[in-house]
Amino acid sequence: MTTFDTITAADVLDRVRDLLPLIREHAAQNERDRKIADEVIAALRDAGAFRLAAPRRFGGLEAGLRAMLDLSALIAEADGGTSWVTTLSNINAWSTCLYDAATVDEIYADGPDAILSGVVSPGGTARATPGGYLIRGEWPYCSASLHADWVSGGVWEVDENGDEIDQSMVVMRASDVQIKDTWHVAGMRSSGSNTIVADDVFVPSHRVSSMLPVVSGDSVEQYPDNPFYRSAFAPMLVLVLIGPQLGLGRAALDIAVKKASTKALAYTNIEQQADSVAFQLLVADAATKIDTAHLHAYRAADDVERYAEQGVYPDVAARARMRADAAVALTSVNDAINTLLNACGAGSFADVNPLQRIWRDANVGQRHAVILPQVSMETYGKALLGRTDHITAIL
Repeated sequence: MTTFDTITAADVLDRVRDLLPLIREHAAQNERDRKIADEVIAALRDAGAFRLAAPRRFGGLEAGLRAMLDLSALIAEADGGTSWVTTLSNINAWSTCLYDAATVDEIYADGPDAILSGVVSPGGTARATPGGYLIRGEWPYCSASLHADWVSGGVWEVDENGDEIDQSMVVMRASDVQIKDTWHVAGMRSSGSNTIVADDVFVPSHRVSSMLPVVSGDSVEQYPDNPFYRSAFAPMLVLVLIGPQLGLGRAALDIAVKKASTKALAYTNIEQQADSVAFQLLVADAATKIDTAHLHAYRAADDVERYAEQGVYPDVAARARMRADAAVALTSVNDAINTLLNACGAGSFADVNPLQRIWRDANVGQRHAVILPQVSMETYGKALLGRTDHITAIL
């Protein structure tokens, strides 16, 4: 672990900004290897990228959702997969507030730079045994699995008859589980979102935590002196995944603008794309959509932080609007990237052109089950109409 005399979220961003050439240099090979290069992970760890949301009492920063978006977007300017790994580790670091203090002590015993991986959906069971629980299950799409020190997963607590008695989260040492190589996909290939397998893994009782207080907002009262951990659970899970998308949009726009003065408009007499009115209109359209994404994402992030500062759990209408903001951000970014590829032409899909990787990463990222725009918009519509028949518990 690298120790700094003083470190803030701004320091982390400055250090990571200096790492962008290194991250960008490894992006294509990361994708081929389906894993982030160890050199890149080590550099990010040294820069403090994995301590952004770690508990302050262990040297973490508890920097807040806005800072988490800033960091994820910045890294995604160089590589979407690397951003996704950092993002998922940081949101899992934030969720350490779900666990008993003894669990947090274990996770951060070696300092604030632990890498965490996890899946909220209940893919396994926890059966009580003397001193703790036996954990059995499989959790697909466990991003950052290839670098994680600790992994968490949703479980059903079951009694001796196998009947479900509670929905909980469990945290396990990475060395206690297996990784099944299942992440063979079109985009975000380097995120290591494989399947975690636990085969009767023993965990002490303090590493299993009920989800009900967190989802219902009852956990807010447990943190009278810690606004970061009072942040609403579902909005945090949804909005943090917008960060990589913002950076991918910015990266695509930057590539298109920089190439516009050196590339002709094929099969026309226009020698530079920048001279084409059609190209100008497409670039402007994309840029405003990327701006729209940022405005909605940061509005929602500010809402999350404001409620947390006040110690108030936002009501259904407020939380639903946060999901709608996330949906608008996602669709705006992906519309912008599609527009930029239309502007730049078929050459955008050449293997050597990073635009095609950005396009694939953004499209796969947008379809993460937690942030599906259609689910978010339906949720918001129901809230506006006073309906209670919501289709997701992530609200």
